[in-house]
Amino acid sequence: MLPIIHHLDYLAPLKPGHRFPMSKYGYLREALAARGLLLPGAYPAPSPASAAQVALAHDAGYVERVFSQRLSPGEVRRIGLPGTEKVARRARLSSAGTLLAAWLALEHGIACNSAGGSHHAGPEAGAGFCVFNDVAVAIRNLLAQGAPGPMLVIDADVHQGDGTARIFADDRQVFTFSIHSEKNFPARKAVSDLDIALPDGTGDTAYLAAFRDGVARAIAAARPRLVFYNAGVDVWSGDRLGRLALTDDGIRARDAYAIAAVRGAGIPLVGVIGGGYDDDPVRLAERHAILFEEASRIAA
Repeated sequence: MLPIIHHLDYLAPLKPGHRFPMSKYGYLREALAARGLLLPGAYPAPSPASAAQVALAHDAGYVERVFSQRLSPGEVRRIGLPGTEKVARRARLSSAGTLLAAWLALEHGIACNSAGGSHHAGPEAGAGFCVFNDVAVAIRNLLAQGAPGPMLVIDADVHQGDGTARIFADDRQVFTFSIHSEKNFPARKAVSDLDIALPDGTGDTAYLAAFRDGVARAIAAARPRLVFYNAGVDVWSGDRLGRLALTDDGIRARDAYAIAAVRGAGIPLVGVIGGGYDDDPVRLAERHAILFEEASRIAA
């Protein structure tokens, strides 16, 4: 079976009406269980990442403030999530989950975390519902523990992976590729190794052509030993924070292509779910489940 990392505490309590759809993690667990992909009590679950592990990607002072719930009001406001112990635990678990998925991908060829993709968290602070950058934490710990580089990040979330780009701006062991909505958050973009910024209303055909070209260029330029794939579904046409107008079929074609291109080149792949902001959390979970369906098909 496809290795899928999950933890019940990926879901942290928020006030009713909060803009971040936290309940999607519980509904995703149910969707994966219904597909026979996540068996109760039979999936790998991470332990929370330590401060030392997280500080390989983030400023140590910021990490300590998250761990001790001493973020400033400005830091909390920029993140958009409360500075509680359970939110901090969730961020630590998500980071550890992506790291665990990476080790399993190196062993089995492909693995997924049922959370992750917190790509707005940068070197010194969190932002945009992202406390810690789980992919960056995973990469820095992998390299520190002797895993072979270089590594490639393919970020297909509708928003630019600005935090990831800034963390690895001067790191030649990591190639960052982001394909995103040109006019969407963040207003001030970072500089990835490869950026493809698309106009509002880009649909399936134009998006998939640009995505396939970008993936091919990124793999050729990076020559990676491991790929991290952020499969954000906020590219969907009805997403309240997205602007690219993809259909569910377009998202499936995107994920299928990314996974096949990477695995077809013999490169291990780590999948993380990224963003999604459908007002219907059950429907949103079904859309996130596409990544796992396609990854499972390739794994089989």
